[in-house]
Amino acid sequence: MKRYLYIIFSAFFLYANLSFLHTAALAQTDEPGWKQSCTSIIVGAQASTDASVITSHTCDGKYRTWLSIEPAQEHRKGEMRKVYKNTMKTSCRNDSTSIELAGTIPQVKHTFAYLNTAYPCLNEKQLGIGETTWGGPDTLQNPNSMFLIEELERLALERCSTAREAVLMMGRLAEKYGYADSGECLTIADPKEVWFFEIIGCGKDKTGAVWVAKRLPDEHVGVSANVPRIGAIEKNNPDNFLYSRNVKKVALEYGLWDGKSEFKFWKVYKADYARGRNYRERDWFILNALAPSLGLTQEMEEIPFSVKPDKKVSVEDVFALLRSTYESTELDMCKNITIKDGQISPIANPWMTTTMRNTLNHIKPGTVEFQRTVSVAWCSYSTVIQLRANLPNAVGGVCYLSLDNPGQSPRIPIFCGNTSLPEAYGQCGQNHYDPNIALWQFRKANKLATLAWQKTKDQFMDNVIKQQTFVTNEISKLDAEATSENLNALTEKIHNEAVKQWAEMESQFWVAFGLGF
Repeated sequence: MKRYLYIIFSAFFLYANLSFLHTAALAQTDEPGWKQSCTSIIVGAQASTDASVITSHTCDGKYRTWLSIEPAQEHRKGEMRKVYKNTMKTSCRNDSTSIELAGTIPQVKHTFAYLNTAYPCLNEKQLGIGETTWGGPDTLQNPNSMFLIEELERLALERCSTAREAVLMMGRLAEKYGYADSGECLTIADPKEVWFFEIIGCGKDKTGAVWVAKRLPDEHVGVSANVPRIGAIEKNNPDNFLYSRNVKKVALEYGLWDGKSEFKFWKVYKADYARGRNYRERDWFILNALAPSLGLTQEMEEIPFSVKPDKKVSVEDVFALLRSTYESTELDMCKNITIKDGQISPIANPWMTTTMRNTLNHIKPGTVEFQRTVSVAWCSYSTVIQLRANLPNAVGGVCYLSLDNPGQSPRIPIFCGNTSLPEAYGQCGQNHYDPNIALWQFRKANKLATLAWQKTKDQFMDNVIKQQTFVTNEISKLDAEATSENLNALTEKIHNEAVKQWAEMESQFWVAFGLGF
């Protein structure tokens, strides 16, 4: 037994040092689930505790972590708007390394201010967007077309005030100028409604796009997790369903549908990751957690597009779901990493790398079966966007931003009315270390805690909830007519408090584990 534990601790310590020195990001592409990037949970107005609409996004992968507030602008008649590619891995706002000009389109007279994350996410009109990739048949992707998904998001935020308007505009632009990306889902929300927008190309040598969009029922919740979720085409329901006219034509042309069997978008334009179904473990876990009375199981070929939750859902509930690692369920990756009397080992954690899992499975085959958890160590940032019709736009729309692992990091509120951000958010920390970069202000404590997660998680999660309560209390004091200066100051105050709290935890962990993990 001693020799067994020695091997485990030695392997884990080696892994820990390599990960810490080279940063967690460098090991991300070694993970079996890393290409299944992003999760989005959405909540309709009548399904939430406070009548707000919610969308969200975990940006899972090695993407830029700098962000900025892009101001509203006026434009001259006849001006052209440049469309770019490769904008998501730059080091700062002014870094143009590897960015390519894809083309130009006519500019509009006025563009709205928006929060410029890698996948742009919120504008001044309370229009919010989440995103997940689902891939689909590569025979449909034309990389020479103009639009990647993040540029469609950017244009929607610049030009649109409502989710419906955004769906129609993005669909129209993709059809006219061409869609270059693989299959994607955007969860697009405003203070009244939220839509799934699923899009894919129409051929390797063709300019255009295939897309469908379905409105979430107001009393429902939904999830997108790298699997297309929209089913039958609802032809005569324009209030709740929109689509491109070529959706069946392209499927016939490329042999994806025989023209006779029932047409379901998720089944025809299927993702290999889905294994012939319209969900995987994350979709099932989240919907089952919110509506256990439905008795959803992973043996079903198909689960509902959306569900009515058993009880109303708060923004804090969404935070908690995005922290999920399936702890204490059959999907828990730590359940077999045990020591004396079946006790889970102190070093067991749900974010193990492939190297650690392989080591444990070599020592004892079957110890760890990989599961794609909701929160992952390779997350760059995540957003939970709350939109409130009963408040002015500036205060009503808030993006709760988290950097690094959403299972560990604090959430910092950024409002529609913000005009600036703390300086720490101006640089990406993925490719170099700097203690003044926001990513590293939280990542250090996160990674240290992970090394002995069974020992640290109670203390860590107490601090997560403490910080979350502090944010809730501070926002509750906010005046409905708060100015941009008020909002900027509040974001700065909450960021600074979180940085202080995470620095204290980092110091405590170094002292606690000074002689080893």
